Amino acid sequence: MSATAKPRSGSSSESRSGFNWSLIMGAAFLMATSAVGPGFLTQTTVFTQTLGASFAFVILVSILLDIGAQLNIWRVIVVARKRAQDIANELLPGLGFAIAGAVALGGLAFNIGNVGGAGMGMNVLFPSLSPIVGAAISAVIAVTIFLLKDAGKIMDRFTILMGGALIAMTLYVLFSTEPPVGEALYRSVWPENVDVIAIVTLVGGTVGGYITFAGAHRLIDAGVTGQEALPQVNRGSISAISLASLVRIVLFLAALGVISQGVTLDPSNPPASMFQHAAGNVGYKLFGLVLWAAAITSVIGAAYTSVSFLKTLHPAIEKHSSACIIGFIVTSTMIFCFVGKPVALLIIAGALNGFILPVTLGTMLVAARKKAIIGNYEHPVWMSVVGWLITAMMAAMSLYTLYNMFIK
Repeated sequence: MSATAKPRSGSSSESRSGFNWSLIMGAAFLMATSAVGPGFLTQTTVFTQTLGASFAFVILVSILLDIGAQLNIWRVIVVARKRAQDIANELLPGLGFAIAGAVALGGLAFNIGNVGGAGMGMNVLFPSLSPIVGAAISAVIAVTIFLLKDAGKIMDRFTILMGGALIAMTLYVLFSTEPPVGEALYRSVWPENVDVIAIVTLVGGTVGGYITFAGAHRLIDAGVTGQEALPQVNRGSISAISLASLVRIVLFLAALGVISQGVTLDPSNPPASMFQHAAGNVGYKLFGLVLWAAAITSVIGAAYTSVSFLKTLHPAIEKHSSACIIGFIVTSTMIFCFVGKPVALLIIAGALNGFILPVTLGTMLVAARKKAIIGNYEHPVWMSVVGWLITAMMAAMSLYTLYNMFIK
């Protein structure tokens, strides 16, 4: 949802003394809440409707890929004590600029979807407003909130409140619809069909693009760096994926419970439709508020983090970062208002960020073997092997997705 939290100050000496657990969990929650936005909600519901219980296999595979990718990326960044784009530039001059541009482009794709999610939430709350009009109003609200003093604290508290409401509503749907949990467990290892595009979309929406770097860069800003911080980084990285995955599993089972009753969800807003069927009109309206809250925090968070990558490209972006963030939000909104199709955009955004992961992960794995970057740190061989397998798998699946979604 949100990525607006400002990192607290810290030092590597604090990290060595073991008092930075709150910072580690802060980074974990930042990454997890960044992942759980409108795209996350829409992707999970749409793929549950199309794949049924077999979507459990996609979730299981994506969780394993997420953990392997994020663990490698976080460790290298923390040991190198540098941001990802700076590591890439040291590895190959200009590579960091290319990665910063790619991450920002992926963030723009995500933000277009986030704006669309805000429009969908507005449409649920106020049916007379079309998603496009709702998106435009939401963009104005997002810019206004961003300009407020202490906006980050306000949005983070709002995110926690809305996130709690989402989890409570999802659990209600889960227990009230009695989903076929046994079949879901069976299909998690023996699916009827496998959807490669769904895997790329889920991984891209969880650790692709800017999201995985949001947590890792927060650790750098807080001074949680060096080999001495690795045990905490390991726990924080896995905790972040576990938090996001737990929400996805609960949402999947809730959606499966509704769909298994023979309900056909509204294609214009599948997650809201699911809650309407399970919890009536009150649940439908409440979910509209939650969807809008998830989207509006993600709009600000994605713009803030994407522009932080662009600062590498030119000093003027650093100097006028607030104006660039506002411009990022306005551009996202204008593209959405021109294109429309919020559900499709939320799916495509995840897929596009899935394309970025092989490049960023591969770069971090190469950097992990360069003493000039990571000093005397020895990156575990098994972790490198797992990382390169994930890189190869995601590259192959991304090419397949590119062909089927955009070329074929």
